[in-house]
Amino acid sequence: MKLAEALQERADLNISIEQLRSRLLNNVIVQENEKPAENPQVLLKELDSSISRLEELMRRINHTNCVTISEEKSITELIAARDALKVKIAVYKDIVSNASQTAKRARMTEIKILSTVDVGKLQKKIDKMAKEFRVTDNKIQALNWLTELI
Repeated sequence: MKLAEALQERADLNISIEQLRSRLLNNVIVQENEKPAENPQVLLKELDSSISRLEELMRRINHTNCVTISEEKSITELIAARDALKVKIAVYKDIVSNASQTAKRARMTEIKILSTVDVGKLQKKIDKMAKEFRVTDNKIQALNWLTELI
């Protein structure tokens, strides 16, 4: 199984577990003399099985990510770099958005609002980081489809 397939299965399991949770919550109490729409014991067994499979996949995915090296970096390091870039880009975009707001003044006596940062320079930095993000993400995706799950 390729790493990418394991990641897809993990995502599917997370969705399935959330659905099982919801179904269980809907069936753990009933009105007196009524039966639940689904047997909670059967749902619990399915939940336990899904969580066990999820745990196994998570362990194997994490191990594979740690030991798979590309250009002197593990997949784990690439993911950390990509995720940090995502946060950094979001914050920089917020800064640029806020600094770009211009206040219209009706009279010269009103307070003038000025930006304290060079918006153009920050935007160029965002563009550079966005490109780095795309390159890193593409590298991770390629590795996911080329790497066998350990």
